[in-house]
Amino acid sequence: MATLLCSLGRTAFRHRGAFLIGWLLLIALTIGGSATFGSHLDSEATIPGSPSQKGIDVLEKSQPAAIGVTAQLVFVAPEGATVDDPAFRAVIQKTVREAAKAPQVETAVDPFEAKSVSEDQRTALAQVLYPIKRDALEDSSVTALEKIAGSARSSGLQAEVGGTIYSSAGLTVGIGEVIGLGVAVIVLILTFGSLLAAGLPLLTALIGLAVGLVGLLLVSNIATVSSTAPSLALMVGLAVGIDYALLILSRHRTQLTNGMDAEESAARATGTAGSAVVFAGLTVIIALSGLSVVGIPFLSVMGLAAAGTVLMAVAVAITLLPALLGFAGTRLRPKPGSRAERRERATGGGRRPSGGERWARLVTRRPLATVLAVVIALGAVALPAAQLALAMPDNGTAAPESTQRKAYDLISDAFGPGRNGRLLVLVRSADGDPAPAAAEVAAGLGRIDLPEVVSISAPQISEDGTTAVLTVVPKAGPRDERTEGLVRDIRAGTPELAAKADAEILVTGSTAAAIDVSDKLSASLLPFASIVVGLALLLLLLVFRSIVVPLKAAFGFLLSVAAAFGAVVAVFQWGWLAGLVGVPTQGPVFSFMPIILIAVLFGLAMDYEVFLVSRMREDFVHTGRHHESVIAGSRHASRVVTAAALIMFAVFASFVTAEDLTLKPIAFGLAVGIMVDAFLVRMTLGPAILVLVGKGAWWLPRRLDRLLPDLDIEGAELDRTEPRKDGSPLTAVR
Repeated sequence: MATLLCSLGRTAFRHRGAFLIGWLLLIALTIGGSATFGSHLDSEATIPGSPSQKGIDVLEKSQPAAIGVTAQLVFVAPEGATVDDPAFRAVIQKTVREAAKAPQVETAVDPFEAKSVSEDQRTALAQVLYPIKRDALEDSSVTALEKIAGSARSSGLQAEVGGTIYSSAGLTVGIGEVIGLGVAVIVLILTFGSLLAAGLPLLTALIGLAVGLVGLLLVSNIATVSSTAPSLALMVGLAVGIDYALLILSRHRTQLTNGMDAEESAARATGTAGSAVVFAGLTVIIALSGLSVVGIPFLSVMGLAAAGTVLMAVAVAITLLPALLGFAGTRLRPKPGSRAERRERATGGGRRPSGGERWARLVTRRPLATVLAVVIALGAVALPAAQLALAMPDNGTAAPESTQRKAYDLISDAFGPGRNGRLLVLVRSADGDPAPAAAEVAAGLGRIDLPEVVSISAPQISEDGTTAVLTVVPKAGPRDERTEGLVRDIRAGTPELAAKADAEILVTGSTAAAIDVSDKLSASLLPFASIVVGLALLLLLLVFRSIVVPLKAAFGFLLSVAAAFGAVVAVFQWGWLAGLVGVPTQGPVFSFMPIILIAVLFGLAMDYEVFLVSRMREDFVHTGRHHESVIAGSRHASRVVTAAALIMFAVFASFVTAEDLTLKPIAFGLAVGIMVDAFLVRMTLGPAILVLVGKGAWWLPRRLDRLLPDLDIEGAELDRTEPRKDGSPLTAVR
């Protein structure tokens, strides 16, 4: 592997113009294609095989308008007045008539005719129906409805817009992400002491990210791509893109300082550090692609989209970066006498212990005590994770100043929280007439002990006359555990009701679908973790030819992810430091959070494992000294891992500023997990365990050793090669 990548790096260095033009053409093609065909992101999350999805499919055939998106116009009269006052009533009815004529609207229901007025007569709720799915709704239609509602405010009414016309924020880039990039630049400048060296990782990361993201938007025209997929791809792709280039460039600068020729250095950096980048990238890709095993298309697309940007980051690091190193030439060599030059020479030659070396010696002096201290500390941080509660996002998790959040809160206050989480009970009779069966089901539901139900509506027959729909209004909101229990109670009682009514009964709607998603994710978590971790451990076994190292890596990861979950629960559910993080509402976190966090954090944790342990094994292969190899690996890799972790933290922390609570807990968990994993697990716990185990850390059964291919990411094969005097490619020395 090292030899192959070394040759690739040398070729890119020599033919740098062609490689640069190739990447620029690729960017031009993807941007041109996206400009021509646009994008088609889908905000709909389907759960194939679930009861709620089956109900949605039935509704789509029998009553298509019932699965269309809806808007809610909420009108609130000022203190001392009611919505039934003639002036306010006239304004509300006029606003509803205008809403009925708004773009893409099928009908708007007068709240006075529908008797949708609160008991205190201060709040009226009008339903606006769109006979289309969310992905077909144009943003201009939502804006038009908001303007119509805004016109009612001049009369003194409070008017807000809510409903399913609002979805996840999707791809947004704000000031937080810009600050994150700024922090990354500062870290790179401090790491290299050079603007040119600091700019290269950022440039290559942005190029790879541009190709990956624009390519993803282009793919959305021929395949279903969820609206949140670009956000995860942006967050992960930006972080790993900078880190991978940072690793190769750091090795290149060290070699230049020690007098190596620029071309030779670029080739060897690509061969050694580039090998670590390839395998680190593969672990991230495996982890993200593993999201496909869950069986939820929405989640599979998110994982594959992020994996695609990681693939681009790896490709850029081992092809474009060596080409740019060719353009930079010897200008990347630290100036003689500069602080960067002294640091590189001292660290490379081992004459002056670096911070990483001093830390490694400290934590390995009493390795057992270090292991116990880290495990106990992270165990304490992980304790809140036992109370992790999950739910799908809704308008109640939107930013407090948004109109949809205001509408959600006003509806909860005036009509009860359950009005925002209504359940649909579908009845299909075997004889084709659903009316008698629906009446029997409605009476049966009334007999079941369902204390969490406010009301059950009269059956409504579908347009084609094959299905009846009953609306159940729960007492609690859609993300409340009591509503989740209510859905299960109704479903538990429907088999008996179905037998009596000789009908098929399905509980569906957005609330039931959200519960089904959580159940599906919970059931898939263990198989997902087993497959992903198993494949990644097999890859680490191939890379390091060791039994202990992969097991150590997995154990450390479990500590990191448990601590990340604990921090998420403490902030997003318990409200600790919620104001500092900008969490407006405490409660269950996004259902996809655990599985996405596990996938991304596992891949990135293995990055640090490969970065650090590859340098340790490289030194061990060359010297055979175990303890000193652990120290030497820390000396060489700790600075780049520290810089990489700080950059990752800055990128993820910048996404914590997002208003949507869908992405915020994921970004927060990743930011915490990265810091814990890099500094406590990989740079503290890892060296202590390796020293505690001794040379057994590199043990591999002989039979297995013969079966496994030698991937040589340490570059041992390169030491048996020498350049020809005419500058032609390296050839092996026999």
